[in-house]
Amino acid sequence: MQSTGVYWIPLYEILEDRGFEVYLVNARHTKNLPGRKSDVQESQWLLKLHTYGLLNNSFQPPAEIRVLRTYWRQRAEHVSGAATCIQRMQKALTQMNLQLANVISDLSGVTGQAIVRAIVAGERNPQKLAELSDPRIEASREEVAKSLEGNWRPELVFVLRQEVEMYDAYQRRIAECDQQLQKHLASFADTELPQSPKAESKEKRAKSTKNAPRFDLSSELKRITGVDLTRIDGIDVMVAQTLLSEVGMDMSRWNTEAHFSSWLGLCPDNRISGDRLLCKGTRHVVNRAATALRLAARNLIRSRSYLGAQYRRLRTKLGAPKAITAMAHRLARLVYRMLKYGQQYVDKGTEYYENRYRQQQIHLLQKNAAKLGLQITVAAQS
Repeated sequence: MQSTGVYWIPLYEILEDRGFEVYLVNARHTKNLPGRKSDVQESQWLLKLHTYGLLNNSFQPPAEIRVLRTYWRQRAEHVSGAATCIQRMQKALTQMNLQLANVISDLSGVTGQAIVRAIVAGERNPQKLAELSDPRIEASREEVAKSLEGNWRPELVFVLRQEVEMYDAYQRRIAECDQQLQKHLASFADTELPQSPKAESKEKRAKSTKNAPRFDLSSELKRITGVDLTRIDGIDVMVAQTLLSEVGMDMSRWNTEAHFSSWLGLCPDNRISGDRLLCKGTRHVVNRAATALRLAARNLIRSRSYLGAQYRRLRTKLGAPKAITAMAHRLARLVYRMLKYGQQYVDKGTEYYENRYRQQQIHLLQKNAAKLGLQITVAAQS
């Protein structure tokens, strides 16, 4: 069966439920010779390739993971829709010359929503609107009141009201998705946590993540995977849930961590002909798990950890885009080891990385000096 879009999914699931081993094959890997384009010839060509064992089955997670993936992707769509509503609220405020963005960083926060909803309710006095600001914001109430002196337009207030209502509708849909997620995660079996060395383990302080589910998702992920992926610096509970819903917990589908990184499109795709390097870089792969790992890599810019120090050095040397891909590749390998072997991640710290990098540079200098007949003596550190 040849199919584009989602037409293949019902047949795939029905045959799988009946006990058939269904092959989902990438069409790019089955191209025939030019000039032989017909349905009969293509079916014969596919049969021949399958007879010789040349068709590679594309990865599909188990049924229970696909259900989890459906809930999580639907939730992500609602989160994106809510963010669009916030952007439209900000646009309407700016068109009315209400510069609220200059005094608060997030319109979806406590202060922003309180002021916006008061405007929709009919309040126009800047001083009364400023009194709704939360004491934790840096701007004073006088500054907030000054930013709320604008040109009130009824049509833009109407737009603002509709966007607030739509935002609330998205929040209700997100809450419904959270309930389904919690219910489905509860059906997964427990996995025993491996015993990690207590002397080296360090508990990370749990940070509140924006748009996180309204239940203890971190504990659920620890229970069903047997490891704590959030111990890896840069990976929060949202990234961990995205990885679980996209790739599952069974890493046996990839023989090595290199195969896993290649499937994600994070490893180098060097094409060599003879002694010439025709192309380098990573393959263009549309993969939500890889996107999540890249976002996690960007979070390392201020991390006081081994991975954070490594990312900052790579960023200085290679530039931000290449450093993000390289660190996403490193994170993918760590995730693979944790899920496959049950290893707990322990951060070695920035100081350990800096000392190791210094020793590498000293060894390199000594090696180059020896080629020139010179000898380098390392001075004692004070």
